[in-house]
Amino acid sequence: MTGYQFVAIERTGHVAIVTIQRPDKLNALNAAVVEELTRAFSDLIGVSAPDEEVRAAILTGAGKAFVAGADIAEMAAMSTTAAKRFADAGHRLGALIEGAPFPVLAAVNGFALGGGCELALACDFIYAAEGAKLGQPEVNLGITPGFGGTQRLLRRVGAARARELIYTGDMITAEQALSMGLVNAIFPAAELLLRARDTALKIASRGPLAVAAAKRVMLRGEGIDLTSANELEAQAFAALFGTEDQKAGMKAFVEKSKATFSGK
Repeated sequence: MTGYQFVAIERTGHVAIVTIQRPDKLNALNAAVVEELTRAFSDLIGVSAPDEEVRAAILTGAGKAFVAGADIAEMAAMSTTAAKRFADAGHRLGALIEGAPFPVLAAVNGFALGGGCELALACDFIYAAEGAKLGQPEVNLGITPGFGGTQRLLRRVGAARARELIYTGDMITAEQALSMGLVNAIFPAAELLLRARDTALKIASRGPLAVAAAKRVMLRGEGIDLTSANELEAQAFAALFGTEDQKAGMKAFVEKSKATFSGK
């Protein structure tokens, strides 16, 4: 997984840490960064060797920002056609992260604004550093969120909160984000990545097929009626009884030992 200019990938066992590396621009998202992130996650999803497969990932930024937003200098000159192309690329990236067969944890180490907040919202959940700032300030530029913010923020924090944040364009603190359920936890900046890695390693130690199935069912069930969503759950539950991981997990429980999951 080489050939990246703005992205670094570090592997710890079955955990991948994806770091956006454009700190001189506060990791602002331009077309090149979006393309590299899309390629990086596609590469991680496409790994088929059992010893190399990713079971959890962390997305973070280098320097003092997670992603401070989209690159305004690049966007300012866009035509409507170019803007739609850029938005489509951002939506493809968000959908790729959201639909990955492994959980993706956002470690928001600083500013997560505009496209940065939208990128974090595409992750399964968010840890934030003390002092981090989040928001959707696009209306201050005369535009709307374009990478999924109007939809994912609403689903994460509820319609009223999302409307307030998007209509005002205000930044909020990590503490405010925690209180409304936008972030899961806040840690000192020096501990953020360590805590995120601990959680990712814990997830990676669980049955990977079970975690993937749970993610898939929750994602697909979110937009349908409860009866249909529960049927998706029942089908996923039953299907896992045909896996080696289910046999290993239940055998270990009965024998009071630690399960080792093969992902089969």
